[in-house]
Amino acid sequence: MSSASSNPSRSPTILVVGASRGLGLAIASEFLKRDWNVIGTVRSGRTGLNDLAAAHPGRVEIETLDINEPDEVAGLRQRLSGRRLDILFVNAGTTTREEHVLIGQVSTEEFVRVMTTNALSPMRVVEALQDLVPGDGLIGVMSSGQGSIANNEKGMREVYRGSKAALNMFMRSFAARQADTERAMVLMAPGWVRTDLGGAQAPFSVEESIPALVEVLLSKLGTPGLEYLDRFGKTVPW
Repeated sequence: MSSASSNPSRSPTILVVGASRGLGLAIASEFLKRDWNVIGTVRSGRTGLNDLAAAHPGRVEIETLDINEPDEVAGLRQRLSGRRLDILFVNAGTTTREEHVLIGQVSTEEFVRVMTTNALSPMRVVEALQDLVPGDGLIGVMSSGQGSIANNEKGMREVYRGSKAALNMFMRSFAARQADTERAMVLMAPGWVRTDLGGAQAPFSVEESIPALVEVLLSKLGTPGLEYLDRFGKTVPW
């Protein structure tokens, strides 16, 4: 089910997949400040996105989606049929329940859960919704600097790192198949931010990070091809 505005304006629209809290909610809020309309997905229940919608009547639509359920992804695609998404940004992700579990010690169930949520499911969303993004639009996915193979000199968080590296590879494959398009694509490395996922020890607040991240996404519009960027627009080594 969706909670939609009755008279959406002609402002550009971003779909933020995973917008109930943390970075996704902050991204939705920042785009609203910049006069964009927002479609945001949540898994269930009332979230911070509902409060954001109440504060911006007619500007926010809420869709229910568990990205790990292919039928729900297909349902979202059907509900959005005929819509234009100027930006599709897939933010949803997870980490291991034991943050520093070594790759040789993680259970198969836990490995599959993290890899599915962080690598497979985001790409299913991208593949399903890509045709709603016009040639002058942007497809973005929340990656991590920890997905950089070149920068991995300390190890740790191995399953999470591997899932984001896999996501990066899958997006490169997707981009290679889109070589003739003018559409912009971004793998975003937001830095270590204080959220439920990032933890209280992270050095940067959401308020410090998100305006710069959004500025990078907007600056990328109109630039064809895939880039792996941090929140300052600097290229992250693959």
